[in-house]
Amino acid sequence: MRENKIKIGIIGLGPVGMMLAVHFQEAGCDVLVCDNDRIKINQIKNEGIILEDVIQKKEKFQYVYTSSVELLQQNPDYVFIALKSYQVQDVLKEIPESNTSVYISAQNGIDVEKIIVDKLGENRTGRMVINFAGNLSSSNTVKTTFFNPPNYIAILDDTKKSYAEEIATLLNSVQLQTLPVSSFELTKYTWEKTILNAALSPLCGIGRFTMAEAMAFPDTIELVEQIIEEAIEVAEAEKIRFPDDFIRNCLRYLKKGGKHFPSLAVDLMNNRLTEIDYMNGKIVEYGRKHYIRTSLNLSMVNMVKAMTQKNLLSQFNGSGLSNKEKPVLPTKKTKGNCFLGIDLGSSYIKFTVIDEENNIVYKHLIKTLNRDKVAAKHIVSALHEEFDIKYSCATGYGRKNFADAEIAKTEINCAAMGVNEILRGEKNILDIGGEDIKVIRCDKEGRVENFYLNDKCAAGTGAFLVEIAERAGIDIKEMSGLASQSDYKQELNSFCTVFAKTEIMKWVFDGIPIENLAKGIYLSIVNRIAKMKLDPGIPTVMIGGVIALHPHLKTMLEQKFNQKIVILDNPQYTVSYGAALIAKEHLFMNNIGSRAALTQH
Repeated sequence: MRENKIKIGIIGLGPVGMMLAVHFQEAGCDVLVCDNDRIKINQIKNEGIILEDVIQKKEKFQYVYTSSVELLQQNPDYVFIALKSYQVQDVLKEIPESNTSVYISAQNGIDVEKIIVDKLGENRTGRMVINFAGNLSSSNTVKTTFFNPPNYIAILDDTKKSYAEEIATLLNSVQLQTLPVSSFELTKYTWEKTILNAALSPLCGIGRFTMAEAMAFPDTIELVEQIIEEAIEVAEAEKIRFPDDFIRNCLRYLKKGGKHFPSLAVDLMNNRLTEIDYMNGKIVEYGRKHYIRTSLNLSMVNMVKAMTQKNLLSQFNGSGLSNKEKPVLPTKKTKGNCFLGIDLGSSYIKFTVIDEENNIVYKHLIKTLNRDKVAAKHIVSALHEEFDIKYSCATGYGRKNFADAEIAKTEINCAAMGVNEILRGEKNILDIGGEDIKVIRCDKEGRVENFYLNDKCAAGTGAFLVEIAERAGIDIKEMSGLASQSDYKQELNSFCTVFAKTEIMKWVFDGIPIENLAKGIYLSIVNRIAKMKLDPGIPTVMIGGVIALHPHLKTMLEQKFNQKIVILDNPQYTVSYGAALIAKEHLFMNNIGSRAALTQH
């Protein structure tokens, strides 16, 4: 028996890492948790980790880190790596020479533990086969969707089996049934779990299916079964034997998955790299070793990689906004005074931090939902920890109800301030937002001289675009490209979203090509804007999230007004940037006022 508490490190706080952390904490261990998402870490510091649904537990943590270097310097007895396989090498590079921890791979796929073995050897490397799953419902909350016990754990050096037994004892004491096995037995369980993942995960990602949806149709079930058959043939060539009813048991297991997106599917849908190479990719690799054709597994690998490449290119080209994208904060705290602008829009909440030279040092956005009021508070709190923020300003629809900023200003003033910092002088500012369209007229000094708003509900706005495109069956990210291919001249007659939906469906039933549908929708917006007052002879600047997603609107508006239109870089952040500038100006003016008062006194 140990004299001191067992010290457990968890690197990576996705669903698996968070669930392990809660159970080890409940088992009485000293648990050290680490994730480089500072927003998540801030929420865990304040509220702990919450497990909901199938497993319902909550634990708070004393040792919380944003750097694996800091965690590893504490020399835990065991370190569980719950990261993606392609992230493991970076952690291994950070292990200090004095560190003697045993490292456990808590990841999906075949051969993922070999990355650790190559660095530390078999006597310090373990592998855990996880048979529970969940999805994040917020930064610190996991909705646990299923647990099919037991989990399995082994140390690759079988003379160190006592380590596996110690870990299993801890987890079993808190009802997370885990079985210690030999390294040879673990190989079989690893292949078994990978076959299950490979059969359904890429299919769910490609088709946007939950496990329950994918297993609800005979056609997809047939595909799943054939993927499993290919994998079994490869496994048997590797001397791994399964019982005669293995396929039947696999299908039964997969049908229990419920309304759950596998982690690979979540990554693919959120424009992130996947672990396909360690799942279907390994089945293909070992198949080639034994000259076994694995056509379906190869198809899954190639389709997922093609979609991943498209997603990454889309992000690089700025053609899409992902509200799931994690905010990336600097690895080192920015020196000097900083100022924060928060634009609480109807569709997205945008955050911009600037330094004393008005340079943007951080920006991020999240989807506007009721629960994001809490998320926004945590982001602001985390930003205050990372930057020396002297003053903050809130703007947008939600500014009056957001108490975490020192001042609140209208988006009209913030837009003018943000644009004027980049483009001086007289100008029109055209802001197509989620729920309205604004035209702001600025004088030679950049001050707001006048402004105009659309007067018919959300006609022609971002919300209008999303709803009409969805009814027409158009992918919102492809809409601009489609419209650019069309010479269609007919617009939607209805500005009301309800009537426009009916009208667009008539177009669909009439067989109008999809590129003409996209062009017709854009024409209705352009003609709507044309009825608003845009002063000729001065520059026109477009800002807002809509123009970031729909660049062809700029071309159409230039043709309509017969003048060049400027789009600023990152136009969806212009208003929050202006709010940050106002925060800086407000503090500066207050300081001058305070000094003047002291001088008079």
